[in-house]
Amino acid sequence: MVIYDFAIGQTNPETFPVEEFKQAAIRAIESEHEQFNLYHGNKGHEGLRRAMAERESKREGIPVDPEQIAIMNGSMQAVTLVGQALRQGKDDIVITEEFTYTGTIGAYKGIGLEMVGIPLDGFGMRMDALSEKLKELSDAGRLPRFIYTLTTYQNPTGTCMPKERKQELISIAAEYDLPLVEDNCYGDVHFEGEKVPSMYAMDDSPNQIYIGSLSKILAPGVRLGYLLAKEPMFSRIVNQRFDAGSNYFAAAVVAEFYKNGIWDHCEVANPVLKKKRDLVIEGLQANLSDICTWSNPVGGLFLWLRMPEDTDMDKLVKLANDKGFSFMPGLAFHVDFANKPYIRLAFGHVPDDLIKEGIPVLAEAIKQSRTSNEPRNFDTLF
Repeated sequence: MVIYDFAIGQTNPETFPVEEFKQAAIRAIESEHEQFNLYHGNKGHEGLRRAMAERESKREGIPVDPEQIAIMNGSMQAVTLVGQALRQGKDDIVITEEFTYTGTIGAYKGIGLEMVGIPLDGFGMRMDALSEKLKELSDAGRLPRFIYTLTTYQNPTGTCMPKERKQELISIAAEYDLPLVEDNCYGDVHFEGEKVPSMYAMDDSPNQIYIGSLSKILAPGVRLGYLLAKEPMFSRIVNQRFDAGSNYFAAAVVAEFYKNGIWDHCEVANPVLKKKRDLVIEGLQANLSDICTWSNPVGGLFLWLRMPEDTDMDKLVKLANDKGFSFMPGLAFHVDFANKPYIRLAFGHVPDDLIKEGIPVLAEAIKQSRTSNEPRNFDTLF
């Protein structure tokens, strides 16, 4: 039985706006019920596209055209459509971080893309390693179809790429004329510090493809995300969909809910998530500071924990499960499923009291899974 569920990256049910969402649904039904009987095509609900364009414009400081946005059935639909649109049927390679979202790994491998992972450091994908890999692939005549990256509150590591490195990434992609796909599904889950601009706001190239989500700040069950791109890339991707458009009812309700902007809900939800992050870090500091290191994410829903090399990962999973503690092992996020001594802790939906109780349980399982009692011989996360 799972008591301490740190495995699934879900939003916090404590701050779901029940009454506000109910009233938004009533207003949407009253004003748009006739539209529910129609198919609305590939772009989706116009009101929600306008709301998301305004959201991006305010966050990024540049004008965003709602006609360059398509509403998706979750951001993963956009991720998959990009892969389908850009593959060619032979030698289809995509560059990603060495550790990336499990759903993306499953989607891209499922449609036949070969994933090449680039090592990370505390600021995301390493540009020296990317340059080296692209030169190697170019020399072999096998350049990737595109680069996919989670630059902000990266899943699973929680890292955030600074502006200077994003600019370097833009330049490297341009050197090889590669589409650059930035998945910013956690962008609104911000706790502290400066917000780094997205790459589409730094570069007006038509090779910039941007993906957003409403799952991480509102609710995953709403199943809404969006794609932002310029022509001709926009049509190339959107024309891959054959579902007659996204969930219009859900989009109508969310558009009504966000009629006055997304930020009010962020101001309610994010401080509660930040407290949960702090509780996890306090527990790790009290119980594992001598043998582990971990990320201190400034946003998002995940913390990345590095353990000593002598940790038996299979034993750890079993011991933790026996104690009612669930997490995601590092191999689930590695593009080659390498069983490295990392775990991801998803804290967004875990009640505070279970965080306080659960982290010592995890710590004990980690200690029992090691083959020695030596202190750690590393200070960095990677």
